[in-house]
Amino acid sequence: MKEVVIGFLGCGNIGCGVWELLQSFNKDIVHRDDVHITIKKMLVRDVNKQRNSPVPRELLTTEPDEVLSDPEITLVAEFMGGEQPATDYMLRALHAGKTVVTANKVALALNWHLLQAAAKENKAGLYYEASVCGAVPIIKTLTEALHANRISCVMGIINGTTNYILTEMMKRGCSYEEVLFDAQRLGLAEPNPSADVEGLDATYKLSIMASLAFHARIPVDKIYRNGITKVTKEDIAYADEMGYVIKLLAIAKRVGNTVEAHVYPTLIPREHMLAGVNGALNGVYIYGHACKEMMLIGRGAGDMPTASAVVSDILQAVTHTQHSYPTFQNTKEPSPEMSFDDDWETEYFIRLSAIDKPGVLSEIAGSFARNRVSIATLMQKGNATPGGRVALVLVTHKAHEMDLRSALRDLQSPDVSVDSMIRVEGRQPS
Repeated sequence: MKEVVIGFLGCGNIGCGVWELLQSFNKDIVHRDDVHITIKKMLVRDVNKQRNSPVPRELLTTEPDEVLSDPEITLVAEFMGGEQPATDYMLRALHAGKTVVTANKVALALNWHLLQAAAKENKAGLYYEASVCGAVPIIKTLTEALHANRISCVMGIINGTTNYILTEMMKRGCSYEEVLFDAQRLGLAEPNPSADVEGLDATYKLSIMASLAFHARIPVDKIYRNGITKVTKEDIAYADEMGYVIKLLAIAKRVGNTVEAHVYPTLIPREHMLAGVNGALNGVYIYGHACKEMMLIGRGAGDMPTASAVVSDILQAVTHTQHSYPTFQNTKEPSPEMSFDDDWETEYFIRLSAIDKPGVLSEIAGSFARNRVSIATLMQKGNATPGGRVALVLVTHKAHEMDLRSALRDLQSPDVSVDSMIRVEGRQPS
């Protein structure tokens, strides 16, 4: 039987989940893989902190060297989160020849090139299934199962907090602020939810996912980002009337050597594969030239779903004699062969407030026409307010992003105001 000694960097919810899973599943691991795993040390900030699991106190340490410099420890599992000091600790482990398993999308998305270079140089493993979508095996799917595909589109609901908020807004007809308050009270949203609701969490994950899908480094700063904080219950109700749902989508598409990548609220038709992914679930849609359409759905967060991915990586690392690495040019900056499109083409949902008087509709139509944007649908919603304004909802045909932004700037006047603009992902690839 193979004996493996591992150490933890961090022991919060995920670390406790991994500890519990390794304890409860140990007999199965021994039976299935002929491997016995021993956790020797766990780096924590405070050994006296109350934890969710009965981790033995003697395993805890506040000294990084007790994990990073111990020759018995051959694998380090990192759950600290954030870019630093997690990146430096992982680099130290890799330079010491220790394999690293991480759930840290921030450190990986920002410093992948450094971590991979250190791993290859020292013949150590670098595993990160848990960094994107928790228990959903998107990393292994992209790197192994779909290796025989040219992937042209990867699109997903990859943040459970925002998906829960938008789902509850749709179900209950409540405002963003009301549902966020409830989510925080239930522990489903952080006290400071900005990383989730502003789309930053999904952006880090999309950087990793798109890089693997397109076999090219897609840096975080090449991804356009917009969060859900301005989505209103009116937007959701009008979208529902037109047969759409609103989701925060992470979208990356490749045509030749040109990539468009963005994270933003999106209207998608009810019949789209992603439309039924509700609550805190994650879902990823993939289109490959051979496999065509594919969907993966599951729990993208939480201690035990994430622990499932971490332990899977640990077992893969300790049962293989050779480690593999992505073969694309993994540098801080993307390959010079790649270009990034910031003038992508899509449809748009726009909600306006306009004075109810003759000539206003022609003013609106003229602003769009001057900027090469064609209107597919235009509806008036409800009656005029006491101030004489009416709500107008329109959906465009496909238009270029820069033309649409120009049209919206052109529209702003005392007679017309733009209350909302949400992009529409109306068609699945064929």
